[in-house]
Parts: sequence; structure tokens; C-alpha cells
Amino acid sequence: MARNPGNLIRLRRRLHSLAEPSGREEATAAFVAAQLASCGPDLLLTGLGGHGVLAEFRGPADGATVLIRAELDALPIPETLDLDHASFTPGIAHKCGHDGHMAALLGVADRLGRRRPPRGRAWLLFQPAEETGAGAEAVLADERFSGLQPDWVFALHNLPGYPLGAVVVAPGTFCAASCGLDITLTGRTSHAAYPEQGLSPDRAMAELVLDLINLPDHLPGDDHLALVTVVHSRLGEAAFGVTPARAEILATVRADQDDILAQLKNAAADRTRVVAGRYGLDHRISWPEYFPAVVNDPAAVALVRSAAGNLGLDCTAPAESPLRWSEDFGRLMALGRGALFGLGSGPGQPPLHAEDYDFNDAVLPGAVALLHAICLAACAEKP
Repeated sequence: MARNPGNLIRLRRRLHSLAEPSGREEATAAFVAAQLASCGPDLLLTGLGGHGVLAEFRGPADGATVLIRAELDALPIPETLDLDHASFTPGIAHKCGHDGHMAALLGVADRLGRRRPPRGRAWLLFQPAEETGAGAEAVLADERFSGLQPDWVFALHNLPGYPLGAVVVAPGTFCAASCGLDITLTGRTSHAAYPEQGLSPDRAMAELVLDLINLPDHLPGDDHLALVTVVHSRLGEAAFGVTPARAEILATVRADQDDILAQLKNAAADRTRVVAGRYGLDHRISWPEYFPAVVNDPAAVALVRSAAGNLGLDCTAPAESPLRWSEDFGRLMALGRGALFGLGSGPGQPPLHAEDYDFNDAVLPGAVALLHAICLAACAEKP
């Protein structure tokens, strides 16, 4: 399947072309399952938590159980690059590198299919819906997965801006916790000539946008990451003769600790209630797309560093601690000792989620070698 760099690149580019949104990864999952089946796993599960796929490779002797995860989903970002392997799906493209993560893990499957780990068991999980924070939770809730208990859990993420092949890892909080905030304010319409006869949420909306952005300034201490980013707002309809009756504000709330995130959420809810009440508006609040903080286990980090050192790869700490972006791998880390780590894709590469991003295929050989080395070393550990 993926026994040389050229095959890995072709595999990655095929996965790129199949890009599908979170929760709708049917074709991607089917392609991955077929590739895994060709490696002769001891167990192959499909449809986990939606479209998740898991392959198991068992060694001949007792050892630890290791889970390594890659992500199936792409992003709602249009393909603007002129690529031979461009996405087939309008408005959807792999602009985070999940296609590369999948290709690397399929490369590990190829190695394990040809030679099982001497000890233990390796589980390779291709998880749906990472970008929305729903996939890991859905996999954990699947009754076929609920009885599985790995001793170790690992995942890799490509990191533009870092030297090619550099392993970026550290113990403690590696990625921030975050969640969405969706606020709806409701009043009543009137003729635009008589705004006093209606109840517009315009002033409340303007006040809340500023209040939300400034919420972190009111938290005690300044030695933590706390950030509220307003990502969307909408007031009324495009009708010049009607005053608005409805406003919506969407924001992302993030922090370096789950308890700081909870404080921000409580403050945002309290402020919304106060402002809506002052203007006589009804309000609704919801919290979509929750991501817990990713907290790396020191023993798992030591294992990653050791494997990297044996391969001659340089290890470095992240340039910011924690990384501001979030990952739902934090949910899977509740299963066992684990670490999420980065692999540098080059200082000149476009950033994650940018329209001009495409996974750097030069990362693939090192990614396969590192994941495979981590897998074998962890399998050999005592459970």
C-alpha cells in the first residue's frame, strides 16, 4: 500500500481530493477502511461514532495497548489552489492537514501489517468530526468502543512555521480548552419610521460585543490564557422599512485551563442576562463545539522524545504554551496516558486553516517513522 514515499504522497493526495465535512466523511472512511483491510489487521471496525474506523494489530506476546489517532474530516474552506489533487467537494478542503495525518497513520498500518509489534496491541483510530469537537465524544459513546481500554494514547499534528521534521512536544497543557458561544437576543419589530414602537436589540448587541471581548480583563491574575473572539454577528433583516427584532452573536471562548474556561462561560452568561434584562429583551445562550484542554502526560512525552531521539529528530517546546488552538483529542486522553505532539512542516508553509494551505508531503516519511517508533516503544511497556 504505502511502502515508499511516492506511494504515501499519492495516498495523501487522494485523501485530499476526497475532502468531506465533519460528520459526513462517508467516502473518506470507506477509502481508509479499504486501505486498512489490505494490511490484514486482526480487527477492523467501521462506523464508530458516525464514520470512525479502527484497526487492531496484535503482537504475539503480552504488552501494553496503544491507540494512535488521525482525523477524517476537512474544513468548510474553499479550495483556491490550482492543485492536480484538488478537493472534489465544493466549499470543503483539507486546510488543516488531516489528509496528511491519515496518510501517515496508514503508513504505520502498512508497517504493522508486514510485521506485528513484538508485544502488545496497536489500535489505529481514524476519528470523525474533530473540527467540531463532536467526533471523539461520539466514538467514546459507541458501545463497540466502550469496552476498549488503551494504556497509551497518541496523536500527531503538523505544525507550519517550525523546522521541517522538528518534534514539538511538552508536558502539561499543550492545547487550549475552548467552546463556542451562541447568543440570541429577541425583541419586536416596528416600522422603521417609528422605532420607538418596536424593541430593537441593536444597542444591546453593540454593548455585548464589546463586553465579551473585554471579559478576560476582569478575571483575576494575568498568568493564564483567556480569550473571547467574536466571530460573527447579525442584526435584523435586509429591509429598510423594518426595525430589527432579532440579533445573534457568535464567539469563541478559550483558555489554558478548563476551570478558567468555566469562569469565562459563567461571566459571559451573566453579562448576557444583565444586558438583555436592561433592554427588556428575551435571550437564549448555547455552547456548541466544546473542546477540553489537551494535557500531556509526562511519561507519554518522555516516550515521544525518546523515539524522536532514536530517529535523530530534534525535539523542541512549542513557541507558545499552550498552543491557542484546540483539539478534541483531549477527550481520548481520558482513556490512558497520552500526548499530542507536533511535527514541523517548514518555516515557509502557510498557517493552518489558511486558504493557501496544503499539507507538505515532505513531512510524511518522518511522520510514519516517528508514529511507528512510538507505537512499538509504547507496546513494549508494561500495561
